[in-house]
Amino acid sequence: MLTALAACKPQSGPPPGGMAGMPPPEVEVITVVPRSVPRSVEAPGRLQAVRTAIVSARVEGILEQRTYVEGSEVKAGAVLFRIDDRTLAANLASARANLAKSQAQALIARQNQERMQALAGSKAISQQELDQAVATKAQADAEVAAAKADLARGEIDHSYAKVTAPISGRIGRALISEGALVGKNEATPLANIEQYDPIWVNFSQSSAEFLQLRQGKAAHAPLKLVLENGREYPHPGKLLFNDLAVDPATGTVGLRGEFPNPARLLLPGQFVSVRLPVAAVDNAIVVPQRALQVSPQGQVVLLVGDDGKVAAQPVKTAGLSGNGWIISEGLKGGEKVIVSGVQKARPGMAVKAVAAK
Repeated sequence: MLTALAACKPQSGPPPGGMAGMPPPEVEVITVVPRSVPRSVEAPGRLQAVRTAIVSARVEGILEQRTYVEGSEVKAGAVLFRIDDRTLAANLASARANLAKSQAQALIARQNQERMQALAGSKAISQQELDQAVATKAQADAEVAAAKADLARGEIDHSYAKVTAPISGRIGRALISEGALVGKNEATPLANIEQYDPIWVNFSQSSAEFLQLRQGKAAHAPLKLVLENGREYPHPGKLLFNDLAVDPATGTVGLRGEFPNPARLLLPGQFVSVRLPVAAVDNAIVVPQRALQVSPQGQVVLLVGDDGKVAAQPVKTAGLSGNGWIISEGLKGGEKVIVSGVQKARPGMAVKAVAAK
């Protein structure tokens, strides 16, 4: 029994190199150096379509057909709905007939006026009869003008039987189904069209940072957009304008940016984050976002010392620069910061540091 217990006695210490003889884990590091970088801030924003139009029925009738595919792209002027136009066609034919009748009456009135003027020259009729002929001719001309206006109105109403797209863009679902009576007493909404390539983003910024934006060179730098899943939108945007005054309730200035949206990835009403360059920072130290860890005790980065061991270093940030955090306190330059393999590193353990790609 003593011999067996002696055989089970553990060795005095683990073999060199790591736990149970394993080599130290490999981590990727960068050596931070001070440099001049642009500083940016993130502001919450909401996307808005550049143009929005409500497709409406402007004449009364039964909706016969929907001619577009819901959710598709449509061009301005494309026919979207057809309304039963038999009543409208009858009204148009009646207006044409009234115009022809008025023109015939105007022709008779003009010929009668010409005869009366010839007779008045020879004193064969009285001045009153001539005045009556002139007034009849003027009335006939007015009736012709009114008939032409009725015909134009009839042609317009008949054209409204084909409901067309007022703008180009993406059209949504139909709000009215076939067979419904539309335009009884007022215009009936049929569908919505939104034009969102490009697309606008509305956001606000504090008046202090807005002044830095206006005074610095960063005002002409492109905007960046961060989607709800945390990914950065691949297309840069531009700043369009700002409001004329500071909101006294919030102390912020309203801003608007514009982004291309060729793949229709951005949708109106969507909430996003706008990365806005506000100023340039000299002698700044920047670390990638993935290198920064946040805990209840604050923000920290993991360093690899000269002895190859990991140490936790508390830091403070002062905004973003591109895809990295600007470190205002905690780093002076020359430190090796772990940017990959953070999950394998613990303070106090030995690691193998390699330069990050």
